[in-house]
Amino acid sequence: MHKRRQPRVVVLEMDSSESPTYGAQEGSAYNGHFGCTCYHPLFKFNQLGDLERCALRSGNVHSAASWREVLEPVVARYRGTVKRCCFRGDVAFANPEIYEFLEAEGMGYAIRLPADRVLQDKIGYLLKRPVGRPPQEVCRYYASFRYQAGSWTKPRRVVAKSLPLRRRGSSGIRVSFIRASALSSPTWRGRWSVSSPSTTTAAPASSTSKKAKARSSGPGCHADPSPPPAPRAAYNLGNFMRTLAMPKTAEPWSLTSLREKLIKIGAKVVSHGRYTTFQMAEVAVPRQMFQEILMLIAQLRAPPAPT
Repeated sequence: MHKRRQPRVVVLEMDSSESPTYGAQEGSAYNGHFGCTCYHPLFKFNQLGDLERCALRSGNVHSAASWREVLEPVVARYRGTVKRCCFRGDVAFANPEIYEFLEAEGMGYAIRLPADRVLQDKIGYLLKRPVGRPPQEVCRYYASFRYQAGSWTKPRRVVAKSLPLRRRGSSGIRVSFIRASALSSPTWRGRWSVSSPSTTTAAPASSTSKKAKARSSGPGCHADPSPPPAPRAAYNLGNFMRTLAMPKTAEPWSLTSLREKLIKIGAKVVSHGRYTTFQMAEVAVPRQMFQEILMLIAQLRAPPAPT
């Protein structure tokens, strides 16, 4: 896959999800956060939406349980093959062991932190409502400072982002704290430290991971307590097609649109003595787009081996 796209930078995002069960499946348990009996799989994606690795876990484990078994093989795979490898994580992965592992690997990372009184006091000047009428546009304010929690072995950089709540009648301010590694490039500093890992507009992996988790934790995961190979392969196959074999006009398509407009579309099969014709309606996929898709698929074929 990467031989086709040649990534210079890989952004890895780890997240967990629920996979509800309806019976006495081995390993399933009640999860109070999701409010259901389920498995609690852990996923590792890259910025292109590819599912790099996953683990099917018991339903009552912590969101970051087994993080090393999922993250370490992926990091080892990219070690020495890409220019830069970075990590994004939500507050469940605010763990000193994860920080030390990523720092030892030389990886940049941005992990959301749980807010506490010490962090709030450091940005007290950002929490004051500005004087005068509130502006029409959303005003975001940022701050960067050094901070050391009691469980950390050294101070680390923390970035805070504050913005007013847009709900009607609300005058509050929402604050996010992100534990960010010291990145040397100004471009990376702005992209990683300023944008919260939970903001999908600034995180390509976040927007795709929500769709991928739904695809990769379906009923096929329930039969075996090992990592689910069938849903994982099906999701990656669809994502590969969306990124490698779709024309520019289909860029806004999601995996659901790809499945419903191209894969599960109905067709009439007309068989003749020498050929078979598939007659399809052009409502979902126009003739020109379908021809471009076939050409892109043909270009993915490996060249013939020399004789």
